This record gives sequence, structure tokens and C-alpha cells, in this order.
Amino acid sequence: MSVIVLDAVGGDHGLPPNLAGARSAVVAIPELAVTLAGPAAEIGAALGAGAGSFAVVDAPQAIEMHESPVTALRQKRQSSIAVGLREVRDGRAAGFVSAGNTGAVMAAAKTILGLIPGIARPALVAPIPVFSGGWTMLIDVGANVDCKPKHLAQFALMGSVYKEHALGVAKPRVGLLSVGTENAKGNELTKATFALLEKMPINFIGNVEGNHLMDGSADVVVADGFAGNIALKFGETVALGIFKFIKGRVECNWRAKLGAALLKPVFMDLKRMVDYAEYGGAPLLGVKGCCIIGHGKSDGRAIHNALRTADEFARRRVNAIIEEQMAEINRRGLLNDAAGNGE
Repeated sequence: MSVIVLDAVGGDHGLPPNLAGARSAVVAIPELAVTLAGPAAEIGAALGAGAGSFAVVDAPQAIEMHESPVTALRQKRQSSIAVGLREVRDGRAAGFVSAGNTGAVMAAAKTILGLIPGIARPALVAPIPVFSGGWTMLIDVGANVDCKPKHLAQFALMGSVYKEHALGVAKPRVGLLSVGTENAKGNELTKATFALLEKMPINFIGNVEGNHLMDGSADVVVADGFAGNIALKFGETVALGIFKFIKGRVECNWRAKLGAALLKPVFMDLKRMVDYAEYGGAPLLGVKGCCIIGHGKSDGRAIHNALRTADEFARRRVNAIIEEQMAEINRRGLLNDAAGNGE
């Protein structure tokens, strides 16, 4: 059985969606146990008769979404984020889920859990929906805005391992986000990274462009956190904009309302495909423990799916496989190229 710690007060809406997601997850996933990190008295009162279904670790402090991560972590050592991650570090839990302050979760995970040997920086991997079905995993989407080729090569390995061993895609195709598919296209970072990725023990397919993120050309797309975050946020905005546009046109035209009623199943399929709640959260790869970071607006369904993601991550030994493969890469000196050196 996997024990996953949930930041019970993380996110924009506090306890209600977190508890709703925890309740539904433990019912749907029999092998999952959820420990709630947060103010014990408040959690107990909210759970009522269902309090016996969960373990609770008291965390009387909460890091608010607007707070500076470094300052808040230093001043709030008993925050739900810090307490929950210490449960993972000390071996009492296999993973941690939070929809709270993203910067605080990343900083705390790096400090409390530490990094997998051979990994210089952790990276966030997020799903990009593919219109023909499935997901392209984009890594990094904001943890590292300034990167060196060595970092991107490590991101590629971690993304490949995650796609294969957590999501079940054999020999995932790994692409490098650039401004053209030709080998020589890109800036100095992508050109140097390309040379490193050609030597890595991954299924590297070369450069991919932004228009390939949603067409299924690659299973994993590697970028620095600056470009990756822009791509992710742009895609989210376009999806929301399309739905707002359609809703506005439908509401002012009876013919459009009739057509929309007939197409409702299609619209529902599209909404599910682009809805972040379907996936639940973004794994922070590279830290010594499972850490899933959810959207601040997460509802109960998103929390449920984030807990499911954490359970799958832990049970499928993703971190152990990353560590094994990084050890082999370092043994072979594949990242010793001068262009890839440095932290």
C-alpha cells in the first residue's frame, strides 16, 4: 500500500476540495492511504465521522499563495508543506501532493528531500493534450528559467523515464523544443543540447517546433523552464479562450444554441482533453521522493487525480530508475562535454 501525504490546506480554496479529493481517491484506489498535513483540530472537525479514514500530521502553519517562498519556509517551519515533505524524507510516506504555493513546494522539496545523485536541478513535467489522444509531456515548465545543456540532457532522461515507467509508453520519443526541425536550428543552448542528446540512451528524435506539441510528434518535449512555461501558459490561455468564444456566440443565437445542444458530447470530450484536473498535477522530477504539484485552483477531482498520479509514480519506482540510469550515464561520461559542464 502506498501512503501519500496531502497538503490539506494547499490551494486557493483550502480544506474543502482537498478533503473531497482525498475521500474519493481512497475509495477509488484500494491500495492508497492518504495522510493529511494541516491543522489537526480543523481537519478533524471538517472530517467529522470520516476522521478514522485518514491519518493526520499536525501542521499548524500554512504558506499562503502570495508569500515569498524562501521567506515563508524560513519563518514557517511547521507549515503543511514542510511537515508533509518531512514525512516523505523520513520514510513514513511514499509521496507528497500539494496545490499550494508552487515556489514554496519546489524550494522545500529541493531542501528537505534533496536531489537524486547525478541530477543537478529538479524539473517540472506537465502534460500537453494531443488532439488524436494521449499526452505529450513537456519538461521543464518553470522550475529553471536559466539552464545549461547538461541540465536539459538530464531533463530529457527524467522525462523519458517518467513517460515509460509511470505512463507505460515503451521507448518514448524525445524531442528538443526549438525554432526549426533541422539539426542546426536554434540558439546556442539548443544547439549544444542537441549534441548531448544524440549521445544519451534515450529515443531522441531531434528538434521539434511549437506546433508539434499537440500533434503527437513526440512523447516528451524538452525545454528550459523559460520557454517551457511560456508554451504551457499560452496553450492554457488558448484553450480557455476557445471555450469563452464559443460560449459567447452560443448564448446570443438560438440556432447556435440548438447546434451546441447537438454537439454537447463533442464539447465535453474537448473540455476533458484540455482540463488540467484530468491529470491532477505536475511531478517535480529529480528530487529524492515523489512530489506532485497541483494547480492552485484545483477542485476535488484534480486532487483525486493528483493523488492517483503520486500513487502510480511511487509504485512504479520512477526515482530508482532515474538514479540507476544517471549512474550509468555518469559512468560512461556522456555528459562530460565542456558544453554541458557546471551546475
